[in-house]
Amino acid sequence: MTITLSNKMSFFKPSIFSELAQYKQRKISEGAPIIDLSIGSPDLAPPSFITNALSKEVLKSDQYGYSLTGTNEFNRAVSSFYHRNYKVELDSIEEVLLLMGSQDGLVHFPMVFANPGDVILVPDPGYTAYAAGIAMAGATPYFMPLKKEMNFLPDLSIIPSEVAEKAKLMILNFPGNPVPALADIEFFEKVVAFAKKFNILVLHDFAYSELYFEEKKPVSFLSIEGAKDIGVEMSSFSKNYNMAGTRIGFLAGNKEMVQAMNQLKSNLDYGVFLPIQKAAILALEEGAHFCEESRQVYQERRDTLVEGLNELGWTITKPDAGMFIWAEVPTGFSSTEFTYELIDNAHVVVTPGHAFGPTGEGYVRIALVQDVEKLKKVITSIKNANIL
Repeated sequence: MTITLSNKMSFFKPSIFSELAQYKQRKISEGAPIIDLSIGSPDLAPPSFITNALSKEVLKSDQYGYSLTGTNEFNRAVSSFYHRNYKVELDSIEEVLLLMGSQDGLVHFPMVFANPGDVILVPDPGYTAYAAGIAMAGATPYFMPLKKEMNFLPDLSIIPSEVAEKAKLMILNFPGNPVPALADIEFFEKVVAFAKKFNILVLHDFAYSELYFEEKKPVSFLSIEGAKDIGVEMSSFSKNYNMAGTRIGFLAGNKEMVQAMNQLKSNLDYGVFLPIQKAAILALEEGAHFCEESRQVYQERRDTLVEGLNELGWTITKPDAGMFIWAEVPTGFSSTEFTYELIDNAHVVVTPGHAFGPTGEGYVRIALVQDVEKLKKVITSIKNANIL
């Protein structure tokens, strides 16, 4: 029997993450003491009030039916959270939608609004799910470079008018992955004006909204005047509350966009396990103190690693938010060359920047997913490897 794949599968080749995982396992089998800073999966546990709620709810026999959608309680919790934190008013029935994690939303969202050949404006470098969603829709990406001289914000003024007129959607992500930059109110105001001028929908990926340092709280796109006319915001419980495996998130904002996404989702899945929804409600209602503690943990990790690497001569700027460090590779290396140099000689795994788009070349992404003692070992290992 001959098995052939669809043409779409040409867009889904084995990723650099799979390649790195295989190489890492080979090094571990050879006895190398590998420290992995490549994958952005939290190593910390959720707060006890969340795990206690899950433990209680899963024992109830009436919690195992299809949820189909977000419960009214979940939707109201999201609406209240936005009012409390960002002064944004959301209709909990029509302007909030449950997701099975933001990855689910990001991959499916372009299919709702873009046809094959339509243009989608996407950050470069950007989270890999954006490319997957664009490929699923058969749309064409137009890369918006994120460069140091622009504080890693897209320069909307250089997007050709003929491209903007064809664009159906713009994807943004602040604080970002892989680039942990922050957008300010002025930038988002430019986005709203640009989107209205060219009739472009906006999706803001806000998955790292609670991970910020020195009180530099990220701006919600929906808090900008006129944003709800053209846009939505998507968030997740994975990074903010260490609930990555529970797969829950939400979409909020423009009513027509939310309901269109709901139409697709109603044909794809049967909702999120009810106990997980109840735990997520608690996270939104009672998680502020936990988020503050989590920020302190990540800030200590950031400071330890960045200051230690700077002392070695690897010049890196401290990010203001997020769980990643976006670091320029030393002179004389490509991103891939330096990544494998770190694995082979320092036994440290990072991700080469080009995995996130062409403008990522010349950088590596370092995830703050190990404790301070491990990060000190990383610094020592890189020092001893003498590769800087």
